[in-house]
Amino acid sequence: MATTQREETPMVALENGPELNGGSAPREEGEKLMQYVAGFLATLGALAAGTVLAWTAPTLEALQADDSFLPVSPDQGSWIGSLMPIGAGIGAVPAGPLTDKLGRKVTMLALSVPFVISWLLILFASNVPMLYAARFIGGLATGATSVAAPMYAAEIAEVSIRGTLGAFFQLQVTIGILLTFIVGGFASYTVLAAVSMMVPIVWCVAVLLLPETPLHLLKSGKPADAEAALRRLRGASYRGAKAELGEMQRNLQEAARNDASLGDMLKSRAVIKALVICLGLMVFQQVSGINAVMFYTVTIFKAAGSTLDPSIATIIVGVVQVLATLAAALLVERAGRRILLLGSAAIMSAMHILLGVYFYMSESGSDVSKLGWLPLMCVVLFVVVFSLAFGPIPWMMAGEIFTNEVKGSASTVAAAVNWIMAFAVTKVFGTMMTSIGTAGTFWTFGGCCVAATVFVLVLVFETKGKSQQEVQDILSGRRSR
Repeated sequence: MATTQREETPMVALENGPELNGGSAPREEGEKLMQYVAGFLATLGALAAGTVLAWTAPTLEALQADDSFLPVSPDQGSWIGSLMPIGAGIGAVPAGPLTDKLGRKVTMLALSVPFVISWLLILFASNVPMLYAARFIGGLATGATSVAAPMYAAEIAEVSIRGTLGAFFQLQVTIGILLTFIVGGFASYTVLAAVSMMVPIVWCVAVLLLPETPLHLLKSGKPADAEAALRRLRGASYRGAKAELGEMQRNLQEAARNDASLGDMLKSRAVIKALVICLGLMVFQQVSGINAVMFYTVTIFKAAGSTLDPSIATIIVGVVQVLATLAAALLVERAGRRILLLGSAAIMSAMHILLGVYFYMSESGSDVSKLGWLPLMCVVLFVVVFSLAFGPIPWMMAGEIFTNEVKGSASTVAAAVNWIMAFAVTKVFGTMMTSIGTAGTFWTFGGCCVAATVFVLVLVFETKGKSQQEVQDILSGRRSR
């Protein structure tokens, strides 16, 4: 596992103010609009990642057709789908050190380049290896973006809207998936690639307009720039700037005093428990079967004999996913993380079981002609509850349960594990469908969702409204959940 190289934090004289979430007086909050705008624009990189993620859904089957301009075998198609998460797992590893060295803003600007290169390769592909290269390069950019963009959003957000901005990453991913479903359903291979290529270009322009995060500027020894960036984000008249910067400085100094490799930090009970929770949520996010469902949506509906046109069905699923993720951004600071995760895992398991029953009946020769609506209902409900919790919350909690000195390394490991699991699930999905059948495949995912329910019930605690110190006290056992 990679560890983040840490620079010595410059000691900058700042006016001390009340502690956030725990001082003698609460600090005044700033204006929210610019924080929302900056968070949304920064996570346009996730929209670019969503287009990369979903590209196989409308195109892979067409490439495997007899009249394809670029014939692709089933095995080649499997690698075209799987090379993206492999690249993402690799791309996540250096992302933490890069964001520390170059800054969050510069890193995001740089990541627009491999996104564009991947789409150019797809646009001009004349053989399958070019598609392999495109998917791998797009994966590298996706993995690094999954570290850099959420980090930017987390560092610019006040505590009261931390959960909402934390959900923006997954929201943008779902918008990218929907865009791909819509364009891919009605336009050509070339048009889809050209439209998708425009997304990282727009992201690059948007990021140019954003300030660097105040935390990174402070860490780089630029307190005046940090204050200017903070006032851009909170409003020019924000009176809590000195206090907030003072707290950031104290946190950075504490992180510098406790600086150690991730291996050394694994001796800490709090770090070990945080890693178990974070990595567990990342693993269960993938073994819930979401990427298998999204990558193979058209195939699922055709296999089910649905009366809906498969392209329309996937667009419906994409719209539902966007709306549900938007609802998650609004609900997460009200309902809390844990209750949403519990409900999500329980309902996902039920949907997988129902899908398994449907396909078991179909494969055993039963008449399911009047049940063509069932796969659509199950997939839609599955996507809704996934998007409400297991989609955004694992990424959100990764930014909440680690201290500053371990967050860079831990976020890198978490993102890499997530994408490695995405590769594994994507790669074995086709094999599972062949070896244990469609019913057995969905029942397996259902069992994973049952295990996720137990995991959340036993290990995951609520972080809503808790300060970093309160979270660490719970992890270390100094206070109850």
